[in-house]
Amino acid sequence: MEYLKPMEPTRIPSNGDSLFQDITLAPDIPIYATTAAYNKDPCPNKLHLGIGVYRTEEGKCHTLNVVKQVEQTLANDLSADKEYLPITGMPEFNKLSAKLMFGSGRYKNTTEVVFLLLAAYIIVRKSPAIKESRVVTVQCVSGCLSLRVGAEFLAKHYHQHVVYLPEPTYGNHPNLISAAGLTLKTYRYYDPKTLVLDFQGLLEDLGSALTGAIVLFHACGHNPTGVDPTCQQWEQIRQLVRQRGLLPFFDCAYQGLVSGNLDDDAQSIRMFGCDGGECFVAQSYSKNMGLYGERIGSLSIVCKTADVARRVESQLKLIIRPLYSNPPIHGAAIVTAILKDRDLYQKWTNELKAMRDRLVQVRRQLYDSLCNKGTPGDWSHIIKQVGMYSFTGLNKDQVDFLTREYHIYMSSDGRINIGGLSSKAVPYFADAIHDAVISSLPSSTLA
Repeated sequence: MEYLKPMEPTRIPSNGDSLFQDITLAPDIPIYATTAAYNKDPCPNKLHLGIGVYRTEEGKCHTLNVVKQVEQTLANDLSADKEYLPITGMPEFNKLSAKLMFGSGRYKNTTEVVFLLLAAYIIVRKSPAIKESRVVTVQCVSGCLSLRVGAEFLAKHYHQHVVYLPEPTYGNHPNLISAAGLTLKTYRYYDPKTLVLDFQGLLEDLGSALTGAIVLFHACGHNPTGVDPTCQQWEQIRQLVRQRGLLPFFDCAYQGLVSGNLDDDAQSIRMFGCDGGECFVAQSYSKNMGLYGERIGSLSIVCKTADVARRVESQLKLIIRPLYSNPPIHGAAIVTAILKDRDLYQKWTNELKAMRDRLVQVRRQLYDSLCNKGTPGDWSHIIKQVGMYSFTGLNKDQVDFLTREYHIYMSSDGRINIGGLSSKAVPYFADAIHDAVISSLPSSTLA
């Protein structure tokens, strides 16, 4: 985790010294240091598999065609202005984002809620919480500030200040949550020995968690492992969370990129959103619309009643006001245009499905390449994992070897961004992994 520790207070300077004379040089933030090293490397075969950006075959940040179309329309709208948005953001954006997350039945002829046998699988198309005005949604500055605003709200208005994070989790989660003054604990999630979900450990840790504690979940496409619970396991988690009186806080950054279906990827959230309990959801459009630099996302809170939701929204305004006053307009305008128009929505979902299919294809290609080379070890976890990331199982020494010998830049924990790996680069990457694994084996093994 790239947890950033606060600096010690500085001494009062003597005459002639800078007021900040004693400030120490902060350590590099790992993921950005990796990017900086990659950018400086002149090697033509270099690969950047660190930061989570979906890239083209040429290694460029992918801009969706539907986004380009909408931006052209927005540019041609001479009636548009740059007036400040309300503190809570663009109202239509908030309404559409909540429906995308919790279910609206938009463009679908389906029943509201379908429960299959033993509640093992739930399909929620229309949200009862939205229908009952129990959901408050505010536009935020991407997923990071959605998490931070939610954490600030909990620090001020919730009785329990302990947050349980999965181990491992997104590197910025500890920074965003602890900055609000909340206390961090972890629960078991991933077993590095078996390379799968440690479901029993998860249940044990949440079963013994402090009553009322906040639990952070990745809605889908867990970062960094690419390992998600099944629908049946999510239902067990939901029951345990409600029985223990825990408060779920979802981070949803990859909706649509895991299964290729927006509804399917939101099922973990919808299970909690339709059971009458309360929950928090941080939502980002960076990955699934390719709007990285636009910093567009939302925070939704499902409340017990419409009256509570109204009061929660009033307090969120007081939190947002000193943080950034109100959010930017351009990204929200793009998202709103896509979500409210049937044809644009269909174009978006088609492109999203193609992006997801390419992720699956690259996973399979990498797995097949390693198997064909006879690379020591079982690499089936690569195709079992989902979403943009893969926890390769490579250790730090092997990662260092890849960087030193093959100019491949990635996280030291072995995570790679599948979305940054082109099909034409897979053979080179597979060769590098094979060499790294072979080189790390004891000489007696090779004899």
